[in-house]
Amino acid sequence: MGFCPGFLFTLEVTTPVAFVSGLKCRECGREYAAEPLNVCDFCFGPLEVVYDYATISEVISRDSIERGPLSIWRYKDLLPADADDPVDIMAGFTPLIKAKGLGKTLGLNNLYIKNDSVNPSFSFKDRPVSVAATKAVEFGYKTIACASTGNLACSVAAHAARAGMRSVVFIPSDLERGKIIGAAIYSPVLVAVDGSYDQVNRLCSELADDYPWAFVNINMRPYYAEGSKTLGYEVAEQLGWRLPDHVVVPSASGAMFTKIWKGFNEMACLGLLEGVESGSFGVDQNTVHHPGVTTKMHMTQAEGCSPIVTAWENSASQVIAVKPDSLAKSLAIGNPADGIYSLKVIENSGGSAYAVPEDKIVEGIKLLAETEGIFTETAGGVTVSALKHLAKSGAIKPDELTVVYITGNGLKTQEAVEEVVNPLSIKPTMRGFEEAFDGEK
Repeated sequence: MGFCPGFLFTLEVTTPVAFVSGLKCRECGREYAAEPLNVCDFCFGPLEVVYDYATISEVISRDSIERGPLSIWRYKDLLPADADDPVDIMAGFTPLIKAKGLGKTLGLNNLYIKNDSVNPSFSFKDRPVSVAATKAVEFGYKTIACASTGNLACSVAAHAARAGMRSVVFIPSDLERGKIIGAAIYSPVLVAVDGSYDQVNRLCSELADDYPWAFVNINMRPYYAEGSKTLGYEVAEQLGWRLPDHVVVPSASGAMFTKIWKGFNEMACLGLLEGVESGSFGVDQNTVHHPGVTTKMHMTQAEGCSPIVTAWENSASQVIAVKPDSLAKSLAIGNPADGIYSLKVIENSGGSAYAVPEDKIVEGIKLLAETEGIFTETAGGVTVSALKHLAKSGAIKPDELTVVYITGNGLKTQEAVEEVVNPLSIKPTMRGFEEAFDGEK
């Protein structure tokens, strides 16, 4: 039986998923059962899922993956939840597009866009939430909750509706209207907090001790975070079971960034990549770097909230929290939970970190729309502007295979680009049109 401190509430812990051995502290290495826990009770380090990779290697193959559904659950053997009846709104297997127009503009001949803005709730968050919601059902929870900068609230509310669960989502009160509506349409209990995301998150951490709810990014975080690995798996599969030379990833907490890296290394160690021999996961399975993984991981944040980038630029071993002040609200986490682990990934991969000036974010949104026909949110504007910087600086060479991750849809942050609305105003006559149109020639 599991127990939620401060609340008379018990959970029926189900039979564990076959390939999950339990949880392990990323700092001191202490091991725990696979229960709804996220922090080590000895050193307060974060917990992460431990897998039985030896058994996984006996059952997983490219063929078994390719026979799976066109969603993240095609990688069920590498996810920490029961795939027999997942909470699935068909997240994942999103397009990987050869970016000819953007590539030509930036001088990159082998550029691809992983377009996760087309997931069911219009962001990559559907990946981790599908895993967390499935695990919450396994644990017997009736309510799923989150602290969110917007996209997560939409996804949690959508998955709760699918699962027939109640949802309670907490957001900063100054979020973009599109994200608020995008969550509210699923009828969650929507709680707008007068404060920053970090304040919302602290409140939810307290509530998680007293309420019998599955907070996806708190007590369910070890399982939730694993869903982002599928962004690595899919890119490798869609590239013909090989890895790119570079990836450019937007970051808030740093979790997605570290999990893409973990996904690449898992595929290499399990022998799923073309021309790469399988390898051992060693003592610390979660930070292993397979020699066959040569992808350079480039992290980008908005200048108004860039604590991880600042730490990298200062060669610091710790990430100092900041007070966010950025147009990119979905990246506005001033105290990133996976900050120090992101620094390790940048170093181990030979990558980089770059803070995009605030006045370049909209420029990035418009550039992607005008060259590729993809309308992204402010986080995508950060990513494209960072890609432009990397290409111009020579960090990415013209013929190197590069993947840029677009993680959210522009319809959620329309306020950022309202300036583009400037229609020709005419009378309903041919003459009226021709007079106005002649001025556009």
